[in-house]
Amino acid sequence: MLVIRMARAGTKKRPFYHIVVADSRAPRDGRFIERLGYFNPLLPKDKTERLKFDLDKTKAWMAKGAQPSDRIMRFLDAAGIMKRAKRNNPQKAIPRKERKAKEEAAKAAAGGAAGQAAAGAGAAPAAAADAAPAS
Repeated sequence: MLVIRMARAGTKKRPFYHIVVADSRAPRDGRFIERLGYFNPLLPKDKTERLKFDLDKTKAWMAKGAQPSDRIMRFLDAAGIMKRAKRNNPQKAIPRKERKAKEEAAKAAAGGAAGQAAAGAGAAPAAAADAAPAS
């Protein structure tokens, strides 16, 4: 399968990415088929040199079946070529400690309710057994 993704170039702590078309089995910084542009995350967002992207070549590769990665999909959405669906992670906003406490409370409530149901079911036949010999 072909993917449009970023390959890291640049030195340590100075990232620079090439936007490439590659086989999905190839290593991230390894063999690629064609370079489509570059992305320099160190530049301010208002600079035009931050992202250079050949949109015509990208459309041609997507017509051939290449799938864009999530970050490339964001670039294409900003360019107006493709629509990226919004993601929803409601757990992200809750601090980890609160999330853990909430999960433990839910487990305790589920375990307690199951225990009560089992105890209630076990108690009814016992009561019936006690009543049967008395008759």
